[in-house]
Amino acid sequence: MPGHEIPGSIPRPKHIAIIMDGNGRWAYRQHLPRVAGHRRGAEVVREMVQACAENGIPHLTLFAFSTENWRRPPLEVRLLMNLFRLLLRREIRKLHDNGVRLRIVGDRDSLEPDLQEMIRGAESLTAGNRRLHLNLAVNYGGRWDIVQASRKAVLELRAAGEDPGHLSEERIAAHLSLADTPNPDLLIRTGGEQRISNFLVWQLAYTEFYFTDTLWPDFGRESLEVALRSFGQRQRRFGRTGDQILDGSCASE
Repeated sequence: MPGHEIPGSIPRPKHIAIIMDGNGRWAYRQHLPRVAGHRRGAEVVREMVQACAENGIPHLTLFAFSTENWRRPPLEVRLLMNLFRLLLRREIRKLHDNGVRLRIVGDRDSLEPDLQEMIRGAESLTAGNRRLHLNLAVNYGGRWDIVQASRKAVLELRAAGEDPGHLSEERIAAHLSLADTPNPDLLIRTGGEQRISNFLVWQLAYTEFYFTDTLWPDFGRESLEVALRSFGQRQRRFGRTGDQILDGSCASE
């Protein structure tokens, strides 16, 4: 079965993707401004990064800011971007010292120039790290990802003098934002919603989904362990029969 298994433990996914939902509602319940929920949510990000590194999970992708989030009130968008800047300044050295590679995926053209420069510096600093690959999806949308990958693939075909009608899944996949990363084994969404909200539309085709009512600021290590236990109990068939998986007659994806 696909996954990363640690001796004496449940099977672990190689790649976890998380839709971090519920910051605003958490703040509302605490009678705090929404930004307080985002700040608390940022602390949980730190905890999840540590937990994944300690559990030997090599890839973690977090949905930080979608292409649709620009529709939020301008003040909240501004506060979110400033929080992102603050986290890059405060956390990047810690990430580097702990062997974490940081990569930002999404359309950067709409981000402020200073933020783009900070992102380039953070990615450059941590580029050689291998303990954990942390991907933050910022100004990211799954449909945008497919479109930009398809455009690049078509241009590649034309440059090679080939018919764009020969466009294939493999060519598109090679240009996706996470082309060099295994597709997520497990998607976690907090906050009670049960949809993917335009996140990793292509990559989630065979991913196991785990939805929880727990709001992101309350999602700690114990919550992650519950999600991992749920993942460990599932049989992933990828179109095959259960018997094929059980008798080991086919290779894992």
